[in-house]
Amino acid sequence: MRGALLGGAGVAVGVAAAPAVRHWCGWDRPPVAGGYAAAADDLGAVAHPDVKIHYRGRTEEPLVAFTFDDGPAPHWTPDVLDVLDRADAPATFFMEGRNVARHHDLIRGRMDRHAIGNHSWSHPDLATLDLRGVYDELRRTDDVIRRYTGRTPTLFRPPFGHLGGSTVLAAAKMGYDLVLWSDEMHERSFRGDPGAQAAFIVDSVRPGAIVLAHDAGDDRRLITVRGLAAMIDGLRRRGFRLVTVPELLAAAEPETEGPVRALH
Repeated sequence: MRGALLGGAGVAVGVAAAPAVRHWCGWDRPPVAGGYAAAADDLGAVAHPDVKIHYRGRTEEPLVAFTFDDGPAPHWTPDVLDVLDRADAPATFFMEGRNVARHHDLIRGRMDRHAIGNHSWSHPDLATLDLRGVYDELRRTDDVIRRYTGRTPTLFRPPFGHLGGSTVLAAAKMGYDLVLWSDEMHERSFRGDPGAQAAFIVDSVRPGAIVLAHDAGDDRRLITVRGLAAMIDGLRRRGFRLVTVPELLAAAEPETEGPVRALH
């Protein structure tokens, strides 16, 4: 079923090893329209000649990229930016187009050290949309990011980390590479204990890590804001340097040639 679905969309699927990171709903949510690329935690490779999909940077250098999804928004983008400014630390913000349109004043003049990526217009599950629907979500967001920041995004993170054939094809049409993650904040597990959350991230991060966090949402996400300075300090004490996702990928080791461009 999976091969037939994706084959019809012109997307090749492989079975190379990948980190055990949950990005998928499973067969409890069957393919609709665009269709899921996989219904398993360990995705091998979803490839298109013009798209790369990154879980992490391919490097042994002590580099780590913090990423923040769903903003900009009054809760909690200004607080995150304040912490990053005080620490002189760069990050990558995957922004929702509707939030850029509403809250672009929050980021005006504050993004020079940071990278910006596309996180769709309204945060739907793109794997349930057809190609036209996904493309519209990405195009509208691309337009407002250009309008209000003067930047041209080159990276895209699908909401929930869900991929479908239509998602990959729309990313290719927009010229995006896809960015998922290797590590993430555990807002429920460490609720009310920013110190434990910070210690977990500091201890678990490895070279090339892409860390998922959020700069918008409910009060659960305060655990990231309140622990962010400690995470940055702890990682630097371990010898890590914080970089943007583009900087991390630029430092990556060259890929070996193969029949598909494999998932990082």
